[in-house]
Order: sequence, then C-alpha cells, then structure tokens
Amino acid sequence: MPVKNRFAELHADITAWRRDLHENPEILFETHRTSATVAEKLRSFGCDEVVEGIGRTGVVGVIKGKETGSGKVIGLRADMDALPIHEQTGLDYASKTDGAMHACGHDGHTAMLLGAAQYLAETRNFDGTVVVIFQPAEEGGGGGREMCEDGMMDRWGIQEVYGMHNWPGMPTGTFGIRAGSFFAATDQFDITFEGRGGHAAKPHETVDTTVMSAQAVLALQTITARNADPVEQIVVSVTSFETSSKAFNVIPQKVQIKGTVRTMSAEMRELAEKRIKEICNGIAGTFGGTADVTYHRGYPVMVNHEAQTEFAADVARSISGQCEEAPLVMGGEDFAFMLEERPGAYILVGNGETAAVHHPEYNFNDEAIPAGCSWWAGIVEQRMPAA
Repeated sequence: MPVKNRFAELHADITAWRRDLHENPEILFETHRTSATVAEKLRSFGCDEVVEGIGRTGVVGVIKGKETGSGKVIGLRADMDALPIHEQTGLDYASKTDGAMHACGHDGHTAMLLGAAQYLAETRNFDGTVVVIFQPAEEGGGGGREMCEDGMMDRWGIQEVYGMHNWPGMPTGTFGIRAGSFFAATDQFDITFEGRGGHAAKPHETVDTTVMSAQAVLALQTITARNADPVEQIVVSVTSFETSSKAFNVIPQKVQIKGTVRTMSAEMRELAEKRIKEICNGIAGTFGGTADVTYHRGYPVMVNHEAQTEFAADVARSISGQCEEAPLVMGGEDFAFMLEERPGAYILVGNGETAAVHHPEYNFNDEAIPAGCSWWAGIVEQRMPAA
C-alpha cells in the first residue's frame, strides 16, 4: 500500500487546514478555537459521533466501518496544543498570537488525522470502529492523562491506540519506531536553600546559600556520573538559579534552583528522586542551612507494546518501503498515559531537514502529509480488514 491517491487529492485542503491552525495557535487546555474547528470538520465528514469536552477541551470522533462484526475498536490520537514561543519563521501564515507558536508540529498532527478521518468516513472500508482522538495540553499539561481519567478508553471500548509525531532530520515521509521504552519520563525538582543572609563583606557572619546551591548544582551531576549504572539513560539538568537578593553586596537569605530529570526506567526514576533529596539536604546541613526539596513526577516513560510496534512498522514499510529503528528520546510524551491504559504504538514520520522542534524557526513540512495520512488509514484498514 503506497501513499493513497485520495490523500494526494486532499493534500491542498489538508495543507490549508494545517496552516490555519498554525496561524491560530492555542496553548495547553486553551484550545477552544482548535477544538471547535476539529469538531466542526468531523461532523462535516459524517462521523457517527462527535463529542467535545473530553479531558476539558479534547475532541473524540467515532467512525464505524461498513461492518462492525469484528468487534474491534482502534484509537488514533493527535495532539492539538502549541508552545509559548515567539515565532521567527517569517511565514505568510505565521502565528497571529503573540507569544504562542506551533513549534512542535501539532498543527500537522491534527491536520493529518483530520485528513485520515475524512477518508475513513468516506470509504469505511474496514470491519470495526475507529475512534479519532484530538488531545489538548501535550506540552506539559497532561491532556492525555485527563482524557483517560475522563473514561475515554472504556466509554468507547478502545482496544488499541496509536500515535504519531513528526521528526526533523529524518527524510520527509519516512518512518522510525522502536519497541519498549521510547520517550523518557519527565520529572521536575524545585529546591529552596535557606541560610542566614548578610553583608557580602562579612561572609563569616552568614550561612551562605549561594555556596550551598552552587555545590548542589555540581553535586547533582554525580547522580548520572557516579550513582547510575553507566548503561542506563538518565539526565539531571539544573535550569534555573534565583537568589532572593539581586544586590552585588548581599549574601541572600534564600536561593532557589529548579530543573528536570529524564529517565527510561522506574528504577532510575526512584534513584534520581532519592539522591536529589539526600544530596541537597546533606549539602545544606554541612553548611549550616536547610533545603526544602519538592520533586514532581510528570509524564511516565512512554513504552511501545511489542506486537503493536511490529504491526505499525509493517504499515509504515508498506507506505514508504522502510521503517528504521528510532533512537531513544530523552524528551517526554504524554501519549505514555494512553499506552499505560491500552496496548499500542507511537511512530515518527520524517519532517526533512527543518529546524528542530521547539525552535522559533521550526515549521511542519506539509510534504509529509500524504505519508502520515496514509499511515493512519493503513493502521485501520490493515488491523481491521473488511470481509
């Protein structure tokens, strides 16, 4: 099954939808215009059911095949939200919303799944039911978790679920995937060191929080270098350092550091949390201060299921002739919550030599649309073939 001719015919329409979404980005759960646009299009395609407000602003569409005797139900998920970034692409259809931008290609994901939904609603050449899932708040808000907590999987009887992400640096329209752990767990830490502030000329009269926190920034790197098994994947990054005083001649009473931890296993996640608390409390105590450590668990490790990954790769190969093994990704992906609820797989589609995701000059490559739409359709037609 190469790229379907119908998607070549629909390419201009899908591109126009994508660029409209790009021009009107919305962040986290505030995808009101995007969600309304998606719901309107799904209804115009003739979906059997369209429900809004799942996971706050998520949208679900249901498409039944010519037959449903197989009893199979497959979910297909796209994310809709943008990022709080000032766009610097100079495009004719650049963001009209200051400080918001589709810098991760969710506009492309949404448009491709809409294109697939239109085709599936037209043809219905499958035996079973498709549930198309349009999710808000992937970029840190946990919209996937909220849609699951709203009972989405049980409400529509979803048995398997599949997701897709564009990938800069991969040839346009090619695919990559891997079984097992794929995207990292994404945790955050917030640590406040407190000592005794004072005059910078009299450090002996203070308990110096800048020294404490500077020691901690360096010591936290030993979690990766000296605590974790070298064959494990773990990243500990301090990304923010704020003092309670900005004066050049004041030793501050408090210093706050923040950062993120990325891991690929439950064991490494436990280790990181334990050692961050031990290291920071130990350093603070050594210097006569205190450390208040808050560790927030974010998205879990995203784990592709073996059988569904093999099937997803077969569909990809039928479209582009290949499907490479993708690398481990230390970024997070809240499709992980859906894969904890149901077996499924997540695949990468090549975006060509574009700027990286989350970059102010990034843009989704519209030439990837036919391949992406064809993969969605292939998942349905090959997993639930018509009699």
